[in-house]
Amino acid sequence: MTRHHGPRRARITFSDSAAKQLENITSEAEIHALDRALVVISVDPNVGEQIPGDTAGPRLRQYTDEVEAVRVLYYVTALHTVVVVAYIEV
Repeated sequence: MTRHHGPRRARITFSDSAAKQLENITSEAEIHALDRALVVISVDPNVGEQIPGDTAGPRLRQYTDEVEAVRVLYYVTALHTVVVVAYIEV
């Protein structure tokens, strides 16, 4: 019997500035809220809205979870396998 796995999740990585923001999050509730948002993004990297701007670099997207009060700016690599988080607001 073969096991059926769901769609592959994108790997989440952080820019240097987002990693510094992450270090400053100390509240367990904020960490939980951010984790939920990152799971949503990893399952469907296109879930966020595209931010208008320059097309020369990666296209930034914004995911906002109004219930958890989380905002994440990120971009997705060409193969949709890696999501790079550029900014976190919790």
